[in-house]
Amino acid sequence: MKSFRKELFFNVPRRRAYINITQQVQQCIDESGIKEGMVLVNAMNITASVFINDDEAGLHADFETWLEKLAPEKPYSQYNHNGYEDNADAHLKRQIMGREVVVAITKGELDFGTWEQIFYGEYDGKREKRVLVKIIGE
Repeated sequence: MKSFRKELFFNVPRRRAYINITQQVQQCIDESGIKEGMVLVNAMNITASVFINDDEAGLHADFETWLEKLAPEKPYSQYNHNGYEDNADAHLKRQIMGREVVVAITKGELDFGTWEQIFYGEYDGKREKRVLVKIIGE
């Protein structure tokens, strides 16, 4: 069995964003030469997420509205964690949206269901963060 590891770097200029990283992950698979296996994609920061869903702008706006209702950014004083940094809401949003995804690789391609894409979710941007891509297989 072979393994491959690569980090993807992001520096989102605003506090929150959803970035489709499907092609970047597929490029990692291409680089690895692995045709059958699994790929793990995980956010390496506790205020960002990786998840699978549809690449549709209305859905992304719905994520933003829903997450703001569940864990509003302001007022900052509502969170105990904000005595350290004003990003408690980002930690909670990450907890909801998830840390990682695992996707099968078949014939050198991501083996997705209909409309599935991989996204990087940023909830406390304006600084560099990274995503780990780890591939194992043959």
